[in-house]
Amino acid sequence: MAARQASSTPMLITGIGALYVGQSVIGGMTWTGLPALMRTAGVSLDQIGMVSLIALPWVLKFLWSPLVERYRLPASGRNRSGTIILIGGLVSVGSLLAVGLMDPARALPIFLLLTLVAFAAATVDIACDGFAVQSLAQHHHGLANAAQVGGAYLGSAIGGGLFLALADLWGWPVATWSMAVVLVLLGMPFLLFVSPRLPHEERTHSPSLRAALSRPDLRRGLGLSAIYAFSQKVALGMTGTFLVDQGLDLATIGLTNGVGSLFVGFGVALAAGLLVRRLGTGMVMILALVLQGLALAGFAAASYTNGFPHVLLMTMTVFSGSAVLALGFVGLYAQFMHWSDPRQAGVDFTLFQCMDALVSILGGMAAGQMAHHLGYTPFFALAAFIAFAAVPAVAALVRISPKKLTTEEPRPA
Repeated sequence: MAARQASSTPMLITGIGALYVGQSVIGGMTWTGLPALMRTAGVSLDQIGMVSLIALPWVLKFLWSPLVERYRLPASGRNRSGTIILIGGLVSVGSLLAVGLMDPARALPIFLLLTLVAFAAATVDIACDGFAVQSLAQHHHGLANAAQVGGAYLGSAIGGGLFLALADLWGWPVATWSMAVVLVLLGMPFLLFVSPRLPHEERTHSPSLRAALSRPDLRRGLGLSAIYAFSQKVALGMTGTFLVDQGLDLATIGLTNGVGSLFVGFGVALAAGLLVRRLGTGMVMILALVLQGLALAGFAAASYTNGFPHVLLMTMTVFSGSAVLALGFVGLYAQFMHWSDPRQAGVDFTLFQCMDALVSILGGMAAGQMAHHLGYTPFFALAAFIAFAAVPAVAALVRISPKKLTTEEPRPA
């Protein structure tokens, strides 16, 4: 497509990757940093629990994705991805500047403004995903998703870690405004070096949910998203509680998660991009499922024996929650890109992501109930079985060839 020739691949991936980091800065600040700061300001736990509602725009963004895509890809004219990203960025930065003026103990106005930020970031994500699919050749999809997943880990570390450190040193306003500055800097590569080079094009397709759901690859992708998200993430929320019950203190658990996210998850995500190019998306996803099954079986054994050293438990947590998860989701998101129609990629990719988010939420709720009623040992054993059982389903959905051990190229719908 013409968009592919407008900028070099390294510049495209740099610009897109920086945007993904920025979106995760917002997520890390909202779901990790904000609750901790509000608690220190004396906000009650039931009010802090409302933070989860800020995630709703990310679950529901498929509803307005066709509108975004129709604006982004007009019948005649330049691709408007840069305009959407600029407007969304201005809304996010302006809202964060306003939040910095507020007392963190004032929960409701902060929640409302951060929900607006989430809406803007989710809308930018639609445009960013659509642009990535449309602009990058298929053999670069693994690298693009390495930037996406790796950017998520890096952004979460900035928004959840650096934000809290700045708040502790210089206070809430400086920390919040610093995150606004970070967003501006992360948006610059795309807006300055990618967006201005987009060519004028003529288009005949009108993006819509109906067009998306009529495609077999889209429906297949929704099934893959549900199966893969559940099998990889069902035990994710229980590993932290398991470590607490095994006697690890919160500081150690926090350090483990921080190191895992910033170094292991980010590094594995970058390596996974290269692995996708060599093995294909299907083999990378299956490798991650097998490794996750082994890790969860290890947690079941640790629960059963109740004698694993803390260092080993921490290593298992980083391996399962950061390394394996990053590996698998680079492969999954690259497959989503393969199955997205470039004429309305923002709609298609958004549907895949929303299914992932919905199943992750429902799976997390189910995991709590299962662990409560079954106990850790049966729960982790069941989670390991689910990961192994997902292997043939994933192989069938991505059409793994037993001879070539590669993923079949997507066919036009």
